[in-house]
Amino acid sequence: MSQKPIFVATHPRACSTAFERVFMTRRDTITCVHEPFGDAWYFGPERLGERYQNDENKRLGTGFSDVTFRAVLDGFEKDAAQGTRPFIKDMAYCLCPPKGLPSSVAPSLSRIERGVGTNGDTGSEGDGIKGPVKCNPYPYGTEVETNNPTVIPEDILRKFHFTFLIRHPRSSIPSYYRCCIPPLAEVTGFHFLDPSEAGYAELRRFFDYLRSTGQIGPEVAGRSETANGDKGANGHTSGVEICIVDADDLLDNPSGVIEAFCNSTGVKYDPRMLEWDEEDQKHAKEMFEKWNGFHEDAIHSSALRPRVHVSLEHPSPFWSAKKKVKSTEDEDAEWCEKYGEKGAKLIRETVDANIADYGYLKQFALRV
Repeated sequence: MSQKPIFVATHPRACSTAFERVFMTRRDTITCVHEPFGDAWYFGPERLGERYQNDENKRLGTGFSDVTFRAVLDGFEKDAAQGTRPFIKDMAYCLCPPKGLPSSVAPSLSRIERGVGTNGDTGSEGDGIKGPVKCNPYPYGTEVETNNPTVIPEDILRKFHFTFLIRHPRSSIPSYYRCCIPPLAEVTGFHFLDPSEAGYAELRRFFDYLRSTGQIGPEVAGRSETANGDKGANGHTSGVEICIVDADDLLDNPSGVIEAFCNSTGVKYDPRMLEWDEEDQKHAKEMFEKWNGFHEDAIHSSALRPRVHVSLEHPSPFWSAKKKVKSTEDEDAEWCEKYGEKGAKLIRETVDANIADYGYLKQFALRV
């Protein structure tokens, strides 16, 4: 069983912070690293994100304006050196150039010895990066790796045990939009919804790249057949199952999904992981301060329990079943009431643009 650092690649508003909280209870054996690549992607001298490109004061004020991709990776090595297994959760788009633009290796990772980390100071000679960069640093002008959609070289990617977490766009996109308008926008610092940050396209491209290079699969967690449609008796295996968690499955059956995920990744399952004490609460609050406003529900929750669905036929709040899917008309009406006609239109366009990528990934989702 792989004991590589676990990397949960996801997209925004996929219930990933609640998922992460489960593994934050295992501080004796696991070190959770919360969305580290966003520091380099949004604010650092190798930044790829456009949101703060013209806001130098914001970038400097975060304290992350000198963080390179190399510095992020070095941090994982330090965690591993302490004897715990790193558990990284981050957005796949924070590894890739935006809007499907061609990728090349991040300058701080170019022409240096490869590893999970690089045992070097972030400002050391050979980084190619000397403090904050005012102009747009992309495109980099560095070497290109064929078919690799990220700025991380393949030999570094192979050091990780990749898993995935997805959620239907009809749930994630409205949630993301709410974080980008008042009053939450004043806390999050995100003042508009950028459809290019939805994250599904990057997640799909990254997933396909990992499959094509033999880094995951063909075995699929929770299934007897492989991703190739056979029984897996013969042929190449990466030793890392395809493990995709759908947030709806997680919310309906948290204990079953978490146990299956643990079995797939080599983590010892304990039902107490789903209950969080005062020390867990304190630790979570400290971990999630970086992205204020995005994680309030996860911070203030004390457990991950099965959600309860209420229907007209079964109005009791204790009756539970699969979540009923609303019609497109009902969704549009709800979004229009909450966010106005213009907001509802943007949400619908963004949802529709990402359904195909979600559906593609969903076909590989873990079954319990």
